[in-house]
Amino acid sequence: MSEEPAAGPKESPRGPREVWKKGGRLLSVLLAVNVLLLACTLVSGGAFNKVAVYDTDVFALLTTMMLLAALWIGFYLLRTARCPDAVPYRDAHAGPIWLRGGLVLFGICTLVMDVFKTGYYSSFFECQSAIKILHPLTQAVFVIVQTYFLWVSAKDCVHVHLDLTRCGLMFTLSTNLANWMAAVVDESVHQARSHSNASHARLAPDPERVGSQAGGDCPCATTVCQIFEQGYFYLYPFNIEYSLFASTMLYVMWKNVGRLLASSTHGHGHGHTPSRVSLFRETFFVGPVLGLMLLLVGLAVFVIYEVQVSGDGGHTQQALVIYYSFNIACLGLMTLVSLSGSVIYRFDRRAMDHHKNPTRTLDVALLMGAALGQYAISYYSIVAVVVGIPRDTLGALNLAHALLVIAQHTFQNVFIIESLHRGPPGAEPHDAPPKEPCLTFANPDALHTLPTCPPTPRLVGPQEAMAIMLAPRAHWRRRCLKDISLFLLLGNIILWIMPAFGARPHFSNKVEVDFYGYSLWAAIVNICLPFGIFYRMHAVSSLLEVYVLA
Repeated sequence: MSEEPAAGPKESPRGPREVWKKGGRLLSVLLAVNVLLLACTLVSGGAFNKVAVYDTDVFALLTTMMLLAALWIGFYLLRTARCPDAVPYRDAHAGPIWLRGGLVLFGICTLVMDVFKTGYYSSFFECQSAIKILHPLTQAVFVIVQTYFLWVSAKDCVHVHLDLTRCGLMFTLSTNLANWMAAVVDESVHQARSHSNASHARLAPDPERVGSQAGGDCPCATTVCQIFEQGYFYLYPFNIEYSLFASTMLYVMWKNVGRLLASSTHGHGHGHTPSRVSLFRETFFVGPVLGLMLLLVGLAVFVIYEVQVSGDGGHTQQALVIYYSFNIACLGLMTLVSLSGSVIYRFDRRAMDHHKNPTRTLDVALLMGAALGQYAISYYSIVAVVVGIPRDTLGALNLAHALLVIAQHTFQNVFIIESLHRGPPGAEPHDAPPKEPCLTFANPDALHTLPTCPPTPRLVGPQEAMAIMLAPRAHWRRRCLKDISLFLLLGNIILWIMPAFGARPHFSNKVEVDFYGYSLWAAIVNICLPFGIFYRMHAVSSLLEVYVLA
């Protein structure tokens, strides 16, 4: 649906707003870019000990940004509550229930992480700045306020204070991206220093990042302090996903500011509305069963890998063989299943949905953009294995794994994007012939006066006969697509769990480290891997939507 106002008496007051819409968007984008660049500079500078940017500076900036964003959210909620005409339309595609549910889940885990962080920094309050305790407390308040805001307002198409709303949404989005960058950098530094300590017998600095600005040591000596430290580092993946989920929902809200929808779709948006989610209904149960088996086996492999790699024994080679073998099998199955789904769509007669949908456009852009992270790591690995001198079993497994990662991302993206552009079940193709008119009775009671007679066969047209014959096949295709969606969904979950919770075969496998050097390879992995982790979780949400629409 076009955003141009409909002709009529309401055109004149909305005309200037439509003319300034691009200028207002440009202003808000420039604000977000400048805020984000400032945050990126401080976060990246604070990650290195040789740079005179302390972690307290980063915490102060993030705390200020979260407080300002929370104040704006409060202003927005009060304004829309007092002005009923502020939101004349609501976009049905924005903020689906599974996206908001995932936001709530990750938000709860982020709150637990903030509790662990507060307890960790409170363990040695005497040699710490108060901002390190204030930061997690402020983040907890920000998460609560923002989660409520996105739950109740994700579908809003605001039509008052357009420029202020756009700037506020973009500033809040920048705050989430700044929190995401801080979490990714902190986790990457922790991983790198832990690996450096294990590999070089503590030649690297102490992994505790606290107390750097004070110049003194703040040892985490007590058992409670160590539990808090390990706890909040393990909860970082949930905080990262929360920030990205919130950013995607805020972007859709920003796109919907000032958007005009048809009166017939008032409160619903344009296009089809997904049906009620009923898990495992109308499936062959093959996809869910195989997916659950893959998930359980993957969890076992992940535990074995972590135990053997972190242990003192020389079982790293065996752990890598098990890890790569499982991933090769998993990626191979997911590639074949994605291909089969695309083949099924070749026989699907449903019409393509070409209506304007900011949520779907963003989903496609995120899928394509986030996949670049894994593409980059895979191509670097391929070059290292092919050009490198050692050619052993581990190198062959690494090469096969890199090639399958590229193939799986490609074919899965093709399947998901095509699925999101399909119409709802029962949608007629554009070239379908018009249906023939049928007889109706104005007086149904007159039917009882007609003499009863046995039904007689009747002749049907070729189009009607074809529809009757194709109906069972269409139902069979829908069930296959639902099985494929659930299998890929569960496969992406286990492929998200492994790297999100610390599996780093990129460093345990010495092929790339020896070929590129540790510093360059660590930079490549730490920059690209967060995008790959986000891709898996975003693919899960997209596949859930594919399951509903199938």
